[in-house]
Amino acid sequence: MKVFAISDLHLSLNNPKPMDIFGPVWEGYIDKVFDDWKAKVGEEDIVLLAGDFSWAMNLQDTKKDFELLSHLPGKKVIVRGNHDYWWKSISAVRDFLPNGIYAVQNDAIKFGNVIICGTRGWQVPERDSEITPENLKIFKREAIRLELTLQAGEKLKSSEEDRTICMIHYPPVNFKREDSEYSHLLEKYKVDDVVFGHLHGYKRATLSYIKNDIKYYLTSCDMTENKLILIYDDESKQD
Repeated sequence: MKVFAISDLHLSLNNPKPMDIFGPVWEGYIDKVFDDWKAKVGEEDIVLLAGDFSWAMNLQDTKKDFELLSHLPGKKVIVRGNHDYWWKSISAVRDFLPNGIYAVQNDAIKFGNVIICGTRGWQVPERDSEITPENLKIFKREAIRLELTLQAGEKLKSSEEDRTICMIHYPPVNFKREDSEYSHLLEKYKVDDVVFGHLHGYKRATLSYIKNDIKYYLTSCDMTENKLILIYDDESKQD
């Protein structure tokens, strides 16, 4: 079993919204993503989608987007992004999803020896001017949700061979990679890998790095050249 990740697909089949206005990397990007997906992913593999899946404003309008996703190989696990306005009640989302697509919110899911946690998160400030009362309130609320999903993942652990991967839409540290409340929680619960998205077109961004023994992966599709990123392969037991 392999675990791949990609995020920020921004699908809009019900009400098309051209993404190529944001630059040439978005031209024909969905075909590129899905061609790469079909070439890499087997039915027993897992693909993590760390938010901003669809531009739809309500759940019913995501139907065509999810149908498109359901025809791709592998199990798919999603978390909410800042543009997923259609994501309201988690129970409604789960009832709506096609078979083989799973949503994580304040809980966790396990496949084989892989535990997947996830939440949306919020922007980690890089300077004092970004710490407004409203931002701080949301940041703290999302920290509570992050700990809930990590606690749920902890309960699913049954062996030292288990691997914990956490999806969080917003980067859990700032560009300076300074410690944050989010990174402290990820370290407290001994997460192995962190998958995030949200960033687009940033020259300062790095696709992967290690911080305090945790491997972090940026998976926004335009940043990965519309290719899925391999996070884990249980056959190689890679770190």
